[in-house]
Amino acid sequence: MKFRYLITAISLGFLTLLACTSAVEKAKIAEAEKKVRTKQDDVDDRLLVTYDPKKSDQWIANFIQNLHKKSGFNGNVLVAKKGKILYQKAIGWADYLHRDSLKINSEFELASITKTFTGVAIMQLAEAGKLKLTDNVKKFFPNFPYEGITIKLLLSHRSGMMNYVYFIDDIWRKEKRNQKKGVSNFEVMNVIAEKKPRPYTKPDNIFHYNNSNFMVLGAIIEKVTGKTYAEYMMEHIFKPAGMKNTHVYSTTVYPKIPVDVVGHDRTWRYSVVQNFLDGPVGDKGIYSTVHDLLLYDKYLKNGRLLSQKSLDTAYVGRNKPVNGHFNYGYGWRMFDGKGMDKVVYHTGWWHGFRHIYIRDLDKDIVVVLLGNLTNGSLLHLDDLFKYLKMPIIRKGAYTGSGSLPGSDED
Repeated sequence: MKFRYLITAISLGFLTLLACTSAVEKAKIAEAEKKVRTKQDDVDDRLLVTYDPKKSDQWIANFIQNLHKKSGFNGNVLVAKKGKILYQKAIGWADYLHRDSLKINSEFELASITKTFTGVAIMQLAEAGKLKLTDNVKKFFPNFPYEGITIKLLLSHRSGMMNYVYFIDDIWRKEKRNQKKGVSNFEVMNVIAEKKPRPYTKPDNIFHYNNSNFMVLGAIIEKVTGKTYAEYMMEHIFKPAGMKNTHVYSTTVYPKIPVDVVGHDRTWRYSVVQNFLDGPVGDKGIYSTVHDLLLYDKYLKNGRLLSQKSLDTAYVGRNKPVNGHFNYGYGWRMFDGKGMDKVVYHTGWWHGFRHIYIRDLDKDIVVVLLGNLTNGSLLHLDDLFKYLKMPIIRKGAYTGSGSLPGSDED
């Protein structure tokens, strides 16, 4: 009798284990299916980026026109709320020398907005168990000359590293190296190992924003996956999010970057030509459009690219906040605080391009301004933020208590 009960108990236990295993497998299958694009995704995406100029928000239209005329903004704009485009516009020149006009699907070098994509890729690899945020850089590059630098310190700009852009530029010029071909991430890593440039400060000491952090992360992505940064991004981010006009372009591959939009420095007197410093990627190197950045927002929110747990981790400020509200998480700048919207965003400034990409997570608002004339026009967006009832994304706009200072010019 006892033997029969034992057999029954074992059988029930096995069936329970089988059911649990089946549930786990079903959950994995369901999660995998969620990340596979369907024809319906294409339909929904087309609806998302559909825009009727007759239904545009006239206040925003007037504001942008004024930004163009008075502040010299030249570029593409998109403002969307709750899945509807309120306003979009391509305004000005793509290439002033040839008098080519911008189009709404013109691809811009995103500059440091690229860092958000690199952060997403790193979090994807962490979800897949291919790395840990606590991993030391030496795990991937044993000849890396600095101690105590982990992936999470790179993501939050707390590594203390110097900016590779300056010392690579100096070395290439002093040693008369080939400046026509782009330098790769691995080449930069080898130069760091060989030259051991002095770090700015010790690891995890202070927030020190610089491109080295995300250039190293780009190299880690390539080392871990065995793919180029461009291949990984296309396979795991651009295609899943339906971003058909988004690419990684590096001068290690392209002698001339194959896009029509040219960066211009402050005035129209001259354009900025890509050079060997446009070789490294991860800190920059992604080219995209205002519509594709709207799709990027959509697929971050719906879990296609990352789990909510990973997003929540990325959106936590990892540094001492500026004025109590401005901080930096894992690849995202952010604004949040008591009684304030949770906003994640990133700016970009590189070789004649200057941008801002803002996602108000509470109000479901996306604001994108991609500019190819670095004239400071994006410093004059306060009235747009007020109109949209968003926080003013400008570090001097708030005191530590969150109240507006006496002058909007502070």
